[in-house]
Amino acid sequence: MGVEEQLPAGVLLTTIEGLSGYMRKASLWPATFGLACCAIEMMTTGAPRYDAARFGMEVFRASPRQADLMIVAGRVSQKMAPVLRQIYDQMPNPKWVLAMGVCASSGGMFNNYAIVQGVDHVVPVDMYLPGCPPRPEMLLDAFLKLHDDIQHSKLGANKRAELQEREVAALAASPTIEMKGLLR
Repeated sequence: MGVEEQLPAGVLLTTIEGLSGYMRKASLWPATFGLACCAIEMMTTGAPRYDAARFGMEVFRASPRQADLMIVAGRVSQKMAPVLRQIYDQMPNPKWVLAMGVCASSGGMFNNYAIVQGVDHVVPVDMYLPGCPPRPEMLLDAFLKLHDDIQHSKLGANKRAELQEREVAALAASPTIEMKGLLR
């Protein structure tokens, strides 16, 4: 016999983390940072056919001070990397970064001195979206997965403990060179 049975109908029990996560996920405002062909697909996602407004993301912000999600769409040149970092630093916390396309994720086919080989060398990336260019459906799926991560994220001391656990697990992982199977 739990406390749920003692409460009148219509009473909802939750935690502060759960409520905060629900509110955060429903109010993401992305900052536009379209650098190449992936930006066309990002713009299409906001159009009526795909309608990102269903997920509370209808307003693509031009100012980083009003955004909490940076979508890096396309290749990042060495000249653009400091600008990208400055815009990231101007965004208020909490903030998330989505690397859209293979060029933003790993440099893509541009393996030369002018292109940053992965935007994670400049800013911390929360989600990678593969493809060249990724379809709007894939971007919407990435939004939903990011929403799930945000909704179930911890706060305060619980978040610090979770980050510490992740760091320990990452340090204990075996190097890629020692992995067997499909990687070799």
